[in-house]
Amino acid sequence: MKKLVREYEFSPEQLKTVRALAAELSITETTASLLFARGQDTAEKMRAFLHPSRERFLSPFLMQGMKEAAELVKRAREEEWRVAVYGDYDADGIGACAILSRALKRFGIEPYLFVPERTDGYGMSVAALDKIFDEFLPDLIITVDCGISNAEEVEYIKQQGAYVIVTDHHELPERLPDCITVNPKFKDDYPYDNLCGAGVAFKLACALIGEKAYDLLDFAALSTVADSVPLLGENRDIVAEGLKLIQTSPRLAFSALMGEREVNAQTLAFTVAPRINAAGRMGDARTALKMFTAENEEEISVLAEKLNLYNSERQRCCDELHAQAQSLIREEGAFDSVVTLAAEKWNAGFVGIVAARIAEEYARPALLFVRHGDMLKGSARSIESVNIFEALKNCSEYIEEFGGHAQAAGINVRADKFEAFKSALNAYIASRYAREDFTPSLPVCEISDDFERVARELNLLEPFGVGNRRPLFAVETGALEASLLRPLSPHVSFSSDGIPFMYFNGASDLKLLKSDVKKQLVFELNLSRFKGKEYLKGFVRAALAEGEKGGEEEAFESLLLCSGNRPLRAEHVAAGALNTFIEEKVVSCAYGLCAVFHDRATLEKFPAAQGLPIDVFHPSSGSAANILLYAPETGCDLSGFREVVYLDEPPAEEAVTGKARVLVAEGVCGYRALLGLDTSRTGLLGIFSAIRNASLEGDTYAELARSAARLGLEEKQTVFALAVFEELGLVARENGRLRIFRGVKTELTRSALYSAVVRLQEEA
Repeated sequence: MKKLVREYEFSPEQLKTVRALAAELSITETTASLLFARGQDTAEKMRAFLHPSRERFLSPFLMQGMKEAAELVKRAREEEWRVAVYGDYDADGIGACAILSRALKRFGIEPYLFVPERTDGYGMSVAALDKIFDEFLPDLIITVDCGISNAEEVEYIKQQGAYVIVTDHHELPERLPDCITVNPKFKDDYPYDNLCGAGVAFKLACALIGEKAYDLLDFAALSTVADSVPLLGENRDIVAEGLKLIQTSPRLAFSALMGEREVNAQTLAFTVAPRINAAGRMGDARTALKMFTAENEEEISVLAEKLNLYNSERQRCCDELHAQAQSLIREEGAFDSVVTLAAEKWNAGFVGIVAARIAEEYARPALLFVRHGDMLKGSARSIESVNIFEALKNCSEYIEEFGGHAQAAGINVRADKFEAFKSALNAYIASRYAREDFTPSLPVCEISDDFERVARELNLLEPFGVGNRRPLFAVETGALEASLLRPLSPHVSFSSDGIPFMYFNGASDLKLLKSDVKKQLVFELNLSRFKGKEYLKGFVRAALAEGEKGGEEEAFESLLLCSGNRPLRAEHVAAGALNTFIEEKVVSCAYGLCAVFHDRATLEKFPAAQGLPIDVFHPSSGSAANILLYAPETGCDLSGFREVVYLDEPPAEEAVTGKARVLVAEGVCGYRALLGLDTSRTGLLGIFSAIRNASLEGDTYAELARSAARLGLEEKQTVFALAVFEELGLVARENGRLRIFRGVKTELTRSALYSAVVRLQEEA
């Protein structure tokens, strides 16, 4: 379950400073608070952040090795050396190649460009270098976005009689290559260490051709966004200036891939970058390189179409691999501090994307491996709180090769060391990080100003991305008049506090939104533009139930509707023993336990469970983290848990539990509300008579019952009656209203639901 945290809390003195800065810059206190909390704590810093510019670009010569690199390239030009550029196969590497190749041409060198395919492995390899020497025989090889972990390969190049310049941005290994090396991670005079590979290539281009390199900022912006480095400091200036270039005079390659979409950092991240990366993932990185080095419009159009097709195929393949990974998780469970999966037939080009999805879904680092003979080659992706590079470094005795950074890494492990590696990695992460580190948090801000003005000022905080996420806000609400955007749509719309909201893929939370359960809506604030007018709109990112009260009618409806199912199959355990079991499980592991209850009074019997987060109607995430679940909806999927514990017994089986061990508290009834229902013909006939001429609105029995409350009808009794009436063909729910059929003759015993409730009452 996600938790809300305040993005900032200020002392009285800090708040005084924030208000003074807001007044000085003529911005809202909300915007000033955001900037202050994100490190912009002076008027000068705030102005710089709000107005990113090339004027703040740092001198490339502050970077260690840059002067020597420029001098060697100058010598190469003077002596007419043959120069090769060795890049990486992703959007960062491709962008870096595009930047340096164009800069070298302007400098007077016609370079040979090479990017490996994913099957060649990460970074440089002797086999790839042999191809370069066979085809081109270079005197100088310059790497971009790779090479820092290739000390042995650098020695091999030198043995062939060539010079090497390594430009990279990845973490520094213990053994560095013995050559001119440019990397912002060195402790030197360069004050910013978060450039991507293309950012470093751009700085080398500046060292070679000065400000003429600035028209290559579109490539640098794309790669910076694609490589998920923080959009702060110089990266922010690079991306902002690059976006200006794309907006005012887009290169043919960018126009072909973006179409008519709005130009912003999100377009680069989610439209352009995936298409560039798709080529490498489909084993054809050279097509992406051609796309970004070609100048002919017809050729670019053909290449763009090819990349679009690759991206569509990539999406299909990733969905298939993700489904296979989820199936493997269901078989093996996901109850450790890291999710580690391996298979023989997975495509190595897609495991990184799927690992990222798994990490997000399970709120833990995820590693996916593909087995090739005696070697497993994989990709690691992490969550914000866990440095996966440091974790892998700590387990290096089990690893053949790895490289990357805090959030992502490539890794090779020998098959005979794989199980030992898994155990060591899990043990390290479990011991190094607290359980709270694995609880996804949503940092939210307070709005103390006019919503529309704040939304307008948020545009000044663009570009948004890593390190400068779009701000989230929260509002507490009860029952909402929410509805699907259209029939069968996965999207939901509603209004709250005068703001229209859109909740994409929020259909699974529709029941929660409509219920009177108190909840926090977490949303982004936007100004939408249509036909020259601006409209305030909120985009919901999460609906978090507080869970302590509310939702009784929906809970009753769920109990009622499951009562006709087959009996619950579970181990019956005395309440005291079950409480001890829960206590042991909670202490020993943060994952795998779902404790279900239907009557809130039940919790008093199980103190061991009372500290767990409460979800309502269904688990709010698929991470299998230990939770309490109130009133699971019929068919709720709990198969991802290791143990499903019913604190009070439902009338029948209500959830899908898969291979989970199912236990239930002996003698604790969770359906007492059903036992008190009036099942007499007279009572039900009275309800039918009351609603026959009424206009009732609602999609569920609970909503219709609330609508009927004005008639003096008790809500739970009305829910029962409506469910029975619909089974008997006396009523129907159509387009959010109740339709009554007159003149239908039937018997109550023809309703399976009615018969199930009567049977429960007789057995009680």
